[in-house]
Amino acid sequence: MRVKMLHSLIQKSKVLFGVKNETPVLGNETCSQAFENAVEATTQNCQSSVLDEEQLKGNEEFRDTIYDHIRNIRDPEKPATLEDLNVVYEDGVMIKPSTEDDVRVVRIEFNPTVPHCSLATLIGLCIRIKLERNLVDKFKLDIFIKKGTHSTEEEINKQINDKERIAAAMENPDLRDLVEGCIQEGD
Repeated sequence: MRVKMLHSLIQKSKVLFGVKNETPVLGNETCSQAFENAVEATTQNCQSSVLDEEQLKGNEEFRDTIYDHIRNIRDPEKPATLEDLNVVYEDGVMIKPSTEDDVRVVRIEFNPTVPHCSLATLIGLCIRIKLERNLVDKFKLDIFIKKGTHSTEEEINKQINDKERIAAAMENPDLRDLVEGCIQEGD
């Protein structure tokens, strides 16, 4: 449609300005060939932009879905959700574009309530388990404590992103029950 509009506009311009030479030669290509090549390139760029917009929209929807899953996780020691306590927040969910093998990278950043929060690892574990159980899309999940908000953030970040430690933690029945209680959907 844009191509037809451009072509129509050029034809009207030729009539308006009294262009007589319909096919002047520029190097090895005529003006009409140059125009067609330019239109084709513009069309390809427009199609690429549409795809980028669709991918961005898809990532925003995916981000919203992720946030909806983690916002209602209950805090392990307070009668409130992680969203109520501002431990998780929408801007803390980031989606990187899909890789070549169609895997999205999801980065979750959370903010413990205090710099010495002893349950920050458990909160990270709850976020991971809840998302791994509820999302069907292919994704790589990275969970991090917001920089500068916890006294041992580097150590905890390593723990909550280590598959072996996650598996070992979920084998502990007491810890598993605690996680299940936190991620259970509310009434």
